[in-house]
Amino acid sequence: MKKIINENKKNIKAIIRNIVGRENEDIEQEVYIKVWKNSNGKNISKLSQWVNKITANTCKDFLKSKQYRIENMKIDDENALNSIKENKTPEKILNSKQRQKMILKAVDELPKKMRDVIILYEFEQKSYDEISQKLNVPIGTIKSRLHCAREILKDDLAELIGD
Repeated sequence: MKKIINENKKNIKAIIRNIVGRENEDIEQEVYIKVWKNSNGKNISKLSQWVNKITANTCKDFLKSKQYRIENMKIDDENALNSIKENKTPEKILNSKQRQKMILKAVDELPKKMRDVIILYEFEQKSYDEISQKLNVPIGTIKSRLHCAREILKDDLAELIGD
């Protein structure tokens, strides 16, 4: 289990940060528990993809949870003051969160091959070479899938681009 954690810790933290918007040790621990409970007999070559999927799903569950809504309701005076200074109105903050949910949903609906590439490139910030090695696919194919995924997302999220 230590090996799994050490090999995937950076990716888990990056996925959490990208989806939730900040580091969250509770989610990280929940991911480790899920991996530990369900790792028996998993194909080692696909393990990191499986761990990444567990992490993304755990983050999505968190965003739907009552705990998340309660945490978002608690705005201390300093954050409220900073929001006013930065001209962040509640409407803008809500709009930003809605946009983020729409983007995540659109990414989740991509075909698996394109979704894997876009997640690795955009969310985990992997290079073409790293993605190519991880997925065992030529770099040209990675670039093609990334281009196609972006085109689909551009069409699916056209209303956001106009904002």
